[in-house]
Amino acid sequence: MSYTISSENTLAQRLEQCYTGAVYDVMRNLGYPDQLLPNHIRPMNLAHKIAGPVFTIAGHIDRTIDKDTSLLKWCEMLSKAPSGHVLICQPNDDTVAHMGELSAETLSFKGVKGYIVDGGCRDSAFVDRIGFPVYCSYFTPRDVVATWCATELGGDIRIGEVGIRTGDYVLADRDGIIIIPKDIIIEVIEKTEEVLRTENLVRKAILSGVDPVDAYLQFRKF
Repeated sequence: MSYTISSENTLAQRLEQCYTGAVYDVMRNLGYPDQLLPNHIRPMNLAHKIAGPVFTIAGHIDRTIDKDTSLLKWCEMLSKAPSGHVLICQPNDDTVAHMGELSAETLSFKGVKGYIVDGGCRDSAFVDRIGFPVYCSYFTPRDVVATWCATELGGDIRIGEVGIRTGDYVLADRDGIIIIPKDIIIEVIEKTEEVLRTENLVRKAILSGVDPVDAYLQFRKF
């Protein structure tokens, strides 16, 4: 299923009003219980939420490349990163930083919604000050120069047990990161919005003095 930029933006806005717990419950009930990225990938700022269509990046360590080649490949990745998307990177590496201050500034200026990497970040205080949402596994001052390069943009990647394709959707908040295949995104959003409406009714009932058991039996949600 394909979407226009306008419909992608609308879906992203609706998804951003959800939270990962509710989306997980919906996807579990739809038969997709294993769409969570590993829980060692954490938000740099717990207040940051990311929602939107995915653009994938893959790379690896290559100690044969020189400084200019590695930085040119990095800048090519920044150049091709599409506005309105969330970048998700599988670096196949746990030694260097795969995001930093100038890159975060660049992506923020381009309208990229956030960056998720099963790898490292540096300049974290500066990135946090910019307000660009980054989820990563660790911090290190060691950069990619003459060490690491992006080798594929927009291809299929896997992080943990989750396959991710460009065009899938992601919701990330302080509880975790969930990948939603693009062919079920509308159904997931609609069902999650219904869950949120039901939760509001449960909350209202509990706060009015209804017993939790009676509230569950009435709404089948808790």
